[in-house]
Amino acid sequence: MKTITCENLTMTQDRARVRVAGLVVTRQRPGTASGVIFLTLEDETGIANVIVWPKTYERFRRAVIAGRLLRVTGQLQREGAVQHLIAWQIEDLSSWLDRLGMPDTTNPRSDEGKRPVPPPRPPRARHPREQAKHLFPSRDFH
Repeated sequence: MKTITCENLTMTQDRARVRVAGLVVTRQRPGTASGVIFLTLEDETGIANVIVWPKTYERFRRAVIAGRLLRVTGQLQREGAVQHLIAWQIEDLSSWLDRLGMPDTTNPRSDEGKRPVPPPRPPRARHPREQAKHLFPSRDFH
């Protein structure tokens, strides 16, 4: 099964089995929802609302609680203009975020075939404030 974008969910028929990946924007577990967890995932095209039933949560608890980048497989449910993805399987892909900005050594472009690919560098900064220091160095003129 192919992973689709959040934007393509609107063009997918009701009750279809789909797979969506995105950054976790919100996690909600209202006390009145009988253990149901609501996730909001975002990719570059839009957002997807995900419903995680208690039994699914038990199986994928670690990914639901700690995942920053998730791939969710489930069934699309549409009621009027509102659509939800009922989660069956949840995969934590957060480790992929650490590779952002590093060269892709798994699929070199054809024009890079003869040139050696340097090994990936470890990330220099983790906290956004530290990243900003590297991206925007100080311009003090004293």
